[in-house]
Amino acid sequence: MEAAIIVTYRCNARCHMCNTWQHPSNASQEILPRHLESLPRLRFANITGGEPFLRTDIDEVVAVVRRKTDRLVISTNGYLTDRIVDVARRFPDVGFRVSLEGLPTANDELRGLQDGFDHGLRTLLRLRSIGCKDIGFGITLSDRNADDLDELAELAAAMGLELATAVVHNSYYFHKFDNRIEDVERVAGRLEALALKQLRSRQPKKWFRAWFNMGLANRVRGGNRLLPCPVGEEVFFVDPFGEVRPCNGMEATMGSLKARSFDDIWRSAESEAVRSAVRECDERCWMVGSVAPAMKRNLMVPLRWIVRSWIRGAPAPVRLNRD
Repeated sequence: MEAAIIVTYRCNARCHMCNTWQHPSNASQEILPRHLESLPRLRFANITGGEPFLRTDIDEVVAVVRRKTDRLVISTNGYLTDRIVDVARRFPDVGFRVSLEGLPTANDELRGLQDGFDHGLRTLLRLRSIGCKDIGFGITLSDRNADDLDELAELAAAMGLELATAVVHNSYYFHKFDNRIEDVERVAGRLEALALKQLRSRQPKKWFRAWFNMGLANRVRGGNRLLPCPVGEEVFFVDPFGEVRPCNGMEATMGSLKARSFDDIWRSAESEAVRSAVRECDERCWMVGSVAPAMKRNLMVPLRWIVRSWIRGAPAPVRLNRD
């Protein structure tokens, strides 16, 4: 099982594609580290926000979640470098993903953070200098920053860092419902170009990322999901108030960790009702948090695509089904 734990809706950024910063959670109402003690054993967990490092007890939260999972990654905008590095020193096997929405001009405009790119890059360099192994940065593609994707991929390769990709989308979680991509073919084309580079890599992990990025291109063009969605069964979210939810796209809750243990929540009638709703969901989300476990369960799907692409010498098409 995998989990995303949203520890706060407070944020020091003012992102154009996300309005969470306009609806911050109250620190006094946020879930406490002790409320996470009943979480099950996890393969992977992601601590995210808002900006997680605005929590003064983030090290206590990390200590609890780290005991529960084989791998833990914290998502951050990278602005609070010293706090981030302090946590990295205390937990050297924890991973970090810094959000960079393009080269400096695009990043700072989209994130609404003055010198945000500089802070993020400094954080990445500091993490690398102390020997942190699991580090990288991510970009959420839109019309504004798609042309920076190739340069960010080159930067990640030159620094030996991971590169995560997403595309703008809408959700109650973001308090945003007007995100859209206008130049569909330009954005999808940038993702396909990245997929081609990843296919030429000698690292098998990048081959599967190429398939994921082709799935993103398919999502941009309005295609259906390439794999069934596993949220509510193999993946769950915890929001800042302790509510266990299937994902960050559905407001449905399975129950609160402030009132009940995770096991009690997971086996409840409320959870079964949420799973039924997930099976009927017609959203076409394609995000790494839900796609990665689905890929592990259906490994032959991306593997066949990889082999076909090698034979073609270029990324093979993916099925573009529209309702």
